[in-house]
Amino acid sequence: MMKTWSGGNCNLNVPAKNSYRMVVLGASRVGKSSIVSRFLNGRFEDQYTPTIEDFHRKVYNIRGDMYQLDILDTSGNHPFPAMRRLSILTGDVFILVFSLDNRESFDEVKRLQKQILEVKSCLKNKTKESADLPMVICGNKNDHSEVYRKVRTDEGENLVSSDENCAYFEVSAKKNTNVDEMFYVLFSMAKLPHEMSPSLHRKISIQYGDTFQPKSFRMRRFKDMDAYGMISPFARRPSVNSDLKYIKSKVLREGQSREREKCTIQ
Repeated sequence: MMKTWSGGNCNLNVPAKNSYRMVVLGASRVGKSSIVSRFLNGRFEDQYTPTIEDFHRKVYNIRGDMYQLDILDTSGNHPFPAMRRLSILTGDVFILVFSLDNRESFDEVKRLQKQILEVKSCLKNKTKESADLPMVICGNKNDHSEVYRKVRTDEGENLVSSDENCAYFEVSAKKNTNVDEMFYVLFSMAKLPHEMSPSLHRKISIQYGDTFQPKSFRMRRFKDMDAYGMISPFARRPSVNSDLKYIKSKVLREGQSREREKCTIQ
């Protein structure tokens, strides 16, 4: 089944099997949104703005195949536990972020890791799925002095030592240290094209969306690269009702495809 996505002057058909959701979780003020900003725009914002829940979408043309990555940047306060559980249920790949200078944020990541494994294990038992669960645990702010460090490197490594689908990175969203490497490993564990990593594709804006068409003039002009990525500036999070229907259909085995409501592009 194909999903139609409208951008610029073109319609992009993304196969449902190539549509994924990345969920970013962690305590407040640890840099979740900064990591997402680095991934999407290569930028870092010094000003802190609390996140309630942000939704982003990026579409790729990689060697002629279309991919869609939805990014859910969650609140660190999680005022609605049921919403966080739903985010976990609908997620395909996960980034758990803590701050290396904040011990409590590391403890929160340990709780989140346990919750994700429990929730996904329950879903697997009901759906009989055998899919892996790619996850990166990310210690942010490694640009700070070691004097302020509250979490040792070996403590982070111990969280992932028994799971080949889980990796640990210490990064700096501010200095852009190890961020590309982290995403490269995450997509590799998820068996996604490594070109989805920020530095491995050409970034184009929505007005050049027809570049994604195989016969477009711009595609011929850009023939030196075979991977392109485009952010949807008007993407909206699929409704809660749509996510619930998606989970229900998996549990009831009403459909084997990765059906999700696609956002409306205005």
